[in-house]
Amino acid sequence: MNQEKIGRFIAESRKNKKMTQSELAEKLGVSDRTVGNWENGRNMPDLSLFKSLCEELDITLNELMSGEKVEETFYRKKSEENLLNAIDYSTSKIELTKRIFEYLAIGGGIGLSFSAMTIFPSDSSWGSIFAILGALISLIGIDRLFKRRPLVKRMALDLCYLTSFLGVLIFIDYKSVLSLKQIPRFCITKIYSDNALECTNPIYNVYWINGNTKNRYIIVDKEKKYNIDTVPKVPFNRDKSGIDNIVKYKNRYIGNNSNTGNLINSLPLSEYGFVFEIDSENLGLTVDYHITDWYIDENYYLEKSLLYNTLSIFALIDNVEYIHFNFSGKTYETRKSDVVNNYADYSQLMGEEFSKERFEKYIESRVNDEEFIDEYFAKIISKS
Repeated sequence: MNQEKIGRFIAESRKNKKMTQSELAEKLGVSDRTVGNWENGRNMPDLSLFKSLCEELDITLNELMSGEKVEETFYRKKSEENLLNAIDYSTSKIELTKRIFEYLAIGGGIGLSFSAMTIFPSDSSWGSIFAILGALISLIGIDRLFKRRPLVKRMALDLCYLTSFLGVLIFIDYKSVLSLKQIPRFCITKIYSDNALECTNPIYNVYWINGNTKNRYIIVDKEKKYNIDTVPKVPFNRDKSGIDNIVKYKNRYIGNNSNTGNLINSLPLSEYGFVFEIDSENLGLTVDYHITDWYIDENYYLEKSLLYNTLSIFALIDNVEYIHFNFSGKTYETRKSDVVNNYADYSQLMGEEFSKERFEKYIESRVNDEEFIDEYFAKIISKS
């Protein structure tokens, strides 16, 4: 059907009936602009309006679809032509509607997936549920888009698309875990134990320690060497205070002020503020914390932190002989000789040379154990 020709014929027939566009629009229940679009050839009338339009303009359906008056002689021929044109027009409208549905499904599904990844917190299962739902909705659109292809090829394309889409979601989730320090959205299993949460999937495991406290941290275990019982659990932020970070401050001499200050700043209790002083003559270190000891003496946090700080400083700075930790009105003192003589595993910790693995085994893995604290704190650290 020639849209422009039909439009001109509608305009001509309307004028012959001495009707304005507004009058015709009112009779048909459409807007003036709609009638104008018909007459300018920009749009065709909806099929449901054909009968009413013909009645108002006093023309036949055959003439409307031909875009001209049809003589009786050619009426049958024109009818057949118009019938075929109408079938083609209806088919193209249906195909257009289907294509719009396909693109809406694809775009809507993709939008739903990425919105779910953004809106819902990582520890909510709704994020992964809606992300996967969005992937399946977009898959419906993709499948409809390839419907004319052979079934085997169509299924292969569907599988390739779904695998790629889910792969992108999992990759984004993994990057979020690393950059935002959050638990993954896509977990096969979740196991809770005390202050730890284990999330497992085929690619890597993630451990979320200390929950929603200020000292929470995550461990991304790509080698899958840990489980919920063996993963390092410390009461402070391991990303800041753990051996992987503080090992870079290992030094032979206490006199390196910058190195020593950076080490103390990375250790627990530094979050409350501190100043330090080095005794170069007697190879000692004094740390003044800007807080009272009773304020943080909850769940052994003070004892755990002081014992960890003591062992870390003696392990990482070779020639330190004593440490004083000062709080408001209280001082905790320790000497390397006390550690060597009273901490049974000190020789194992140091070995012939320093080892991160031994540090994790003999300090990090034990510092959250209250029995370990009770056994060694009083032997190693004295209070005055």
